[in-house]
Amino acid sequence: MLRPRTFLLLLLTLLLPGLCLLVGPYGFGLPDLATPMGRAVLGLRLTRIVAGLIVGASLAVSGAVLQALLRNPLAEPYVLGVSGGGALGAALVILSGLASLHPLLLPAGAFLAALATLLLVYALAAHHGTTSVYGLILGGVVVSAMLSSLLMLLISCANMEGLHSIIWWMLGSLQPASTSLLWACGGCGVLAFVVMWALARELNALTLGRDMAHHLGVRTRLAVGLALGAATLAAAGAVALAGLIGFVGLIVPHAVRQLAGADHRRLLPACALAGGVFLVVCDTVARTVFAPLEVPVGVITALTGGPFFLLLLRRRKSAWME
Repeated sequence: MLRPRTFLLLLLTLLLPGLCLLVGPYGFGLPDLATPMGRAVLGLRLTRIVAGLIVGASLAVSGAVLQALLRNPLAEPYVLGVSGGGALGAALVILSGLASLHPLLLPAGAFLAALATLLLVYALAAHHGTTSVYGLILGGVVVSAMLSSLLMLLISCANMEGLHSIIWWMLGSLQPASTSLLWACGGCGVLAFVVMWALARELNALTLGRDMAHHLGVRTRLAVGLALGAATLAAAGAVALAGLIGFVGLIVPHAVRQLAGADHRRLLPACALAGGVFLVVCDTVARTVFAPLEVPVGVITALTGGPFFLLLLRRRKSAWME
């Protein structure tokens, strides 16, 4: 028997993408399918909705897992610098021309750079076996700034064509470069989700702390390694497909916990559904509100998530000082 809140989430998941498909910059409804232009417009909308569902779900689930592993409600791929590391790795693959050789090379490059970034931030925040919350945030900010500088260096060395594509991609866009890239990154997201959901019981135990999880029979080192790798793979696939889109992994898990609870067996599927729908709605706003101009979807999520992050940080700071 589905809970009323769970049923509402499923209903919104089915209805909102369909409504977004009908929303265009100049009105509501399907384009004229009798013309080639109308069919092309409908195809573009469908592609963006699929990309939004993949990217939003990947970022939301990745954020939920990172928050559980680090026991830090402020953790998410963008804040911890994982997205920035993935962006640098993906940019290197794009500018080197390797992305045209095989669609999997782009998410692979993003994954390796994102994983290295996460390990660096985690090492900077660790002190005598414990991890500081402020250390994670400050480490993520500092590492992200360094990665942004390296990314700017790459951009300054790129030709005009590469410059335009990289800058637009950095701001976040759900228009994939190719269908093969869409399915490759979607496959990475599905694989990562399967691994993370299989570790749901272990994640529930790890939220109590590693020592408690160990006493409950969890092989903590293996579980943490697999979960971190899967969360990083999901975030890297999202970055490779759509560029830098922040705060989805922060907003969605917090909202979904109010509906589905903290049990990761329910939380992770709910985050995947809600994250996909949230990003599809943000993309619809980005392509219609300022028509005929199109705003990168990363701008909309940043405008939404920035104040949310500051409010959450303020609440956490007040709780620590009491």
